[in-house]
Amino acid sequence: MEKFLQEAKSASRVLSLLDGAQKNRVLKDMAKALRSNVMDLLEANALDMVDGKKNNLSSALMDRLLLDEERIEAMAVAIEEIASLKEPVGRVLEGWVTDAGLKIEKVSIPIGVIGIIYESRPNVTSDTAALCFKSSNVCILKGGKEAQNSNEAIAKVLQATLERNSLPKALISLVPDSSREGIAKLIKMDKYVDLIIPRGGEGLIKYVCENATVSVVKHDKGQCHTYIDKEAILDDAIKIAINAKVQRPGVCNAMETLLVDSAIAKNALPLLKAEFDKSNTKLKGCLKTQRIINVDIATDEDYDTEYLANILNLKVVDGVEEAIEHIVRFGSGHSEAIVTQNVTTAEKFLNSIDAAAVYLNASTRFTDGGSFGFGAEVGISTNKLHARGPMGIEGLTTYKFKIYGSGQTR
Repeated sequence: MEKFLQEAKSASRVLSLLDGAQKNRVLKDMAKALRSNVMDLLEANALDMVDGKKNNLSSALMDRLLLDEERIEAMAVAIEEIASLKEPVGRVLEGWVTDAGLKIEKVSIPIGVIGIIYESRPNVTSDTAALCFKSSNVCILKGGKEAQNSNEAIAKVLQATLERNSLPKALISLVPDSSREGIAKLIKMDKYVDLIIPRGGEGLIKYVCENATVSVVKHDKGQCHTYIDKEAILDDAIKIAINAKVQRPGVCNAMETLLVDSAIAKNALPLLKAEFDKSNTKLKGCLKTQRIINVDIATDEDYDTEYLANILNLKVVDGVEEAIEHIVRFGSGHSEAIVTQNVTTAEKFLNSIDAAAVYLNASTRFTDGGSFGFGAEVGISTNKLHARGPMGIEGLTTYKFKIYGSGQTR
């Protein structure tokens, strides 16, 4: 492990010498290489899908694991979009002259060597590799064992592209020891690794945060809520709620709990249930909900569960204050939404909720690097330092001060 990380650290110096145009040419070459190797990627993914069925992976995890031609094309497009973004490194963020005549510039720089630990989705391999490369960071990737064949195939394509461009393949690499012991070593190698980004289940996040000596930006669970206010346009609210839950239930920005104002619950809940029934969504609800529609009871444990499946909690609340209280108690700081036409109520909700993304009259499913215009993301940070929300190339940079003097002493 140490020799592997030494090579990664050494490779970062090579990357620091590349300018934006050079990096963009390599990124476009990576996108082209993914398209040229579609069949190899599909064959590798098919092996993972077979293993997934044998291991009884949930339907949500199987969906996250699947690659098809459309998804591989989306991976290539994401890399091209990343290449088209403005250069994040070497930008003068601020500049001033001190009383002593020193000229100071605050300049963006890469973080260095970044370890990314993730589960299930093979596209994360190409997305995060491209984002790290664009921001002049070396990336060390640890995907889930369920996607091992897919991740290795993608990494092989990207590394071949690097070597074709006379660059060390250590700029993008998979952790050689993916065991629990290997990860335990990685997250303590602060001599070589500058940042760890864990994204996945609660167990993974907790383990990394409790054991790492390397700095961590966690990408925790998505306990997302939507609140339908009494002054919502109900047709819009239903469309937003259906999209937030049903469009892709197995992702972190999918809604897990729908809060409905008691003033409209008798009218809204039957309409919502009729629409969710069309998608075979399993509904759970509070006692007030059960008095209006036929659903299973929802417990505090349910309200605290990220299902990542087509299951939804319902709760009737007495106004925006109770909605906020529920989200404060059960939310994970990811994405929260309100549907209302009342500007005062909307601003109260948006200003009171402490989450990375807060929405008015829109689905939480938009919390995504691509949707935000970042090309892709290394994940959705629930940290407050140093990055929050969809973490794109700017979240993968830090800064230093360059000071220009003319003989000043103090």
